Amino acid sequence: MNKIFPLILLVISVTSYAQNIKVLKGKVMAATSELDGIHVINKRTEKAVVTEKGGFFSIMAQPNDTLIFSAVQFKGRQIRLEEKDFNEELFYVKLDVMIRQLKEVVINEYGNINSESLGLVPRGQKRYTPAERKLKTATGTDAQIGTNTVVGLDPLLNWFSGRTSMLKKEVEIEKKELFRQKLEGMYDEEYFVNTLKIPQEYVQGFIFYAVENERFTAAIKAKNKTLATFYLNELAVQYRKIITDEK
Repeated sequence: MNKIFPLILLVISVTSYAQNIKVLKGKVMAATSELDGIHVINKRTEKAVVTEKGGFFSIMAQPNDTLIFSAVQFKGRQIRLEEKDFNEELFYVKLDVMIRQLKEVVINEYGNINSESLGLVPRGQKRYTPAERKLKTATGTDAQIGTNTVVGLDPLLNWFSGRTSMLKKEVEIEKKELFRQKLEGMYDEEYFVNTLKIPQEYVQGFIFYAVENERFTAAIKAKNKTLATFYLNELAVQYRKIITDEK
């Protein structure tokens, strides 16, 4: 009996919790007719939906959940749900249109955006040939082509820890490259330029920037394109600010 009672309490608790989760039907309002494609995410569950034509959406939620509304053309907004919000036929959300004044873009001015300038690799890091990389992986020393290379005692003592550390870095770089390829496969250049408003000459730099974000890469790994797109919109806003601040 003592074992059954806690189980009964657990069942009652789970049932009560499940009963609180409901479908919230809502509509986004704004000073524009383009209300589709707005991302609505439940902060607690991390489940996301996209508004349909007219700004309509439906999402599973419960009182005290926080909904996040995000789109490139609107200012982001967070709303904490109350019990009364579920009693309405439609839950109305007002969003403010984002007004942007883009400065003139000089195409060649920021041609130096690369993996070094974005901090993906140390500045000035030596670039190894395939043969040099293999030798460095095997010995933990730099290759010197055309000279007699003597391997001292220290490189041998550091072989295990040094090689392990280097291999870990290579794995991380490889992961980022795979995420970059997946990102380019999920969205074409037109999406970056026309939807995210990233200047064409900055698209590759933005892709490097995006794959550094753990939340974004986690969404890609989980094959959750809706959530990945939501995070990508946030990153686009941040990246455009970086571009503006550099001018």
